[in-house]
Amino acid sequence: MSSSLQTIAELEPLRSTIAAWRRLGERIAFVPTMGNLHAGHLDLVAEARRRADRCVVSIFVNPMQFGAGEDLDAYPRTLREDTEKLVQAGVDLLFAPTVKTVYPTGVDHQTRVEVPGISDILCGASRPGHFVGVATIVCKLFNMVQADLAVFGEKDFQQLMVIRRMVADLAIPVEIVGKATVREADGLAMSSRNGYLTPDQRRIAPLLNQTLAATSALLKCGERDYARLEEAAKDSLQTAGFRPDYYAIRSALDLGAPSDRQAPLVVLAAAYLGTTRLIDNLIVA
Repeated sequence: MSSSLQTIAELEPLRSTIAAWRRLGERIAFVPTMGNLHAGHLDLVAEARRRADRCVVSIFVNPMQFGAGEDLDAYPRTLREDTEKLVQAGVDLLFAPTVKTVYPTGVDHQTRVEVPGISDILCGASRPGHFVGVATIVCKLFNMVQADLAVFGEKDFQQLMVIRRMVADLAIPVEIVGKATVREADGLAMSSRNGYLTPDQRRIAPLLNQTLAATSALLKCGERDYARLEEAAKDSLQTAGFRPDYYAIRSALDLGAPSDRQAPLVVLAAAYLGTTRLIDNLIVA
C-alpha cells in the first residue's frame, strides 16, 4: 500500500487511478466527508483501511444539503490541516473536487436522488430537502469513486439508513459499513459543529448523550410508554438550556414507530444549543 497521499480534484485522473488499482486486483474503500476532520472521521478511515487495500477519502462541502439560513458559508473549511491528518492516517487518495466539478451544470439543474418516506421524518422534517442533497451527492460520489465499500458513522443514523436504502433500491454495487459513534471523554458525540459551541454551551452539551442514556436504561427495564419518555426527555433538555428539535424512540430497523417488543429500538435526538444544532442517538439492543 502506498505511503504517500495523492490529491485529485478532477474526475478523469480519479477514474484513471481507480482503474489502475482495479487492474492490480485491489479492493477499494471510500470515506466521504465534508472536511474539518476530527477523530471520528479518522476512525472511519482506520476501518476503511482495515477492510481494503486502498483507501479513498473525499472532502466536499455539498451545497445541495444545506437549506436557506443554514451554515453553508460558515462551515469550516480546513483542507491543509485535513490533508496532514490524512497523510498521517495512511490514506491513499484524497478526492477534493470543486462545486463546478461535482455540479457542472449548476446545483439547480442537477439530477436529484430521493429516498421517499424515510427522508421526510426527524431531521428531514426539520430540514426539508436535506436528504435529497445527501442522497444525490453520495450517489454521485459512489459513481465517481466506484469503491467496493464505503464507511459511514452511526452518529448520523438517519443518514446512514437513507444511504442503505438508496444503495439497495438503485442496486449500487457498494457495501455500506456503519461504524459506532466516536465520543469525547464526557460522552459528547464528535462533530465538526462542536467547534461552534461557546465554553458554557460545551459544558452543557454532554447532557444530550446522558439524556439518551437515561431513556435507553428505562427502555431496557421494560418501560413502553414511549410518548411519556419522549416528553420527559424534551422537558429535561429544555430545562438544561437546550432547544429540542425532536426526541424520538423508533424502530432501529426502519425508523418507524416501535411495535414489536423484540425489535431493536433507537433513541434519536436533535437539539440546539444557541445556534448550534447537535444530533445524537443510542441503539437499544
